[in-house]
Amino acid sequence: MNGDEKTTVPARAGGVRWADLATGDPDRAAAFYCALFGWKAHEHRANGGTLTKLCRGTDPVASIYRLSKMQLQQGIPSHWTPYMGVPDLEAAARRAEALGGTVLVAPFAVDGMARIALILDPVGAAMGLWQDDAPRSRD
Repeated sequence: MNGDEKTTVPARAGGVRWADLATGDPDRAAAFYCALFGWKAHEHRANGGTLTKLCRGTDPVASIYRLSKMQLQQGIPSHWTPYMGVPDLEAAARRAEALGGTVLVAPFAVDGMARIALILDPVGAAMGLWQDDAPRSRD
């Protein structure tokens, strides 16, 4: 890195903010993780669908959603997607592309939660970018 403005990383970027579990059996997965970590599961409606929000106490930490029938037929296994926090989602998505990554899912809002995008890094690993709807006190 040469220190110019195009390579400057915002001070608050990069911490793990969230994780999604995509699975064919959300109820079984929720029961497992709630028993393992003491999390509580709550139904959350967003973007015309339903997901299971997992909370540590009152603090939401992850979610579970059902893989589609087509994904299951294609043999896509259950998998976790980590989301790294960014202060400006659109700028982070552009930066990922400028650095050789690919934006798989363009930035969009998840009702009542955050704005997210999914990227593929230059070596083929997928991850999410997460911009909070409102600032979190733990930052």
